[in-house]
Amino acid sequence: MQFEKSVVLKNRMVCLLRNAVPDDADDVAAIYLLTHMETDYLLSYPEESPSEEKERVFLTALENSGNALEILAYIDGRIVGEAGIHPIGSKGKICHRASFGVSVAKEYWGLGIGRALTEACLECAKKAGYLQIELEVVAENRAALALYQSVGFVEYGRNPKGFLSRQNGWQTLILMRLELTETAPAEKTVEPGEEN
Repeated sequence: MQFEKSVVLKNRMVCLLRNAVPDDADDVAAIYLLTHMETDYLLSYPEESPSEEKERVFLTALENSGNALEILAYIDGRIVGEAGIHPIGSKGKICHRASFGVSVAKEYWGLGIGRALTEACLECAKKAGYLQIELEVVAENRAALALYQSVGFVEYGRNPKGFLSRQNGWQTLILMRLELTETAPAEKTVEPGEEN
């Protein structure tokens, strides 16, 4: 999927949002490592970050995907955040669902980058034909929870032992979803005489 858009942040700086490509592998690996060092709310620890080589393979697979992408946020040519949508699976019963994740460097929290990345991913998810976006958020992550609720995500469950953090012990995960359409796609109707 392709995406590019510039947004003006709360501090009046311009932020470029664009889809990641294989040549971004080193930048993506670096922002992944940085954001995972700065908070305990993300899925993995810094030492579990993918190598630049693995990131390049991942981005190469995404480059021509019609239903998955990573969007990077740049300020003054420096990557400051990333977000992505990825299919839950390819089976017919779940291909309408995508997972979503976002992270922003701590130095840039509170400027609207997380919202811009989230809205960009939702726009792309609609274009890809998804009907539902899903995420998990640590219950104590109030800022992220407020953002997700403000764009329409609703809680549908909790996992009280979702994460086992080295620093904080058990962390409750809130499971959230956002419907992108009010109704499921209509079944194809067959007119009389077209049964075969």
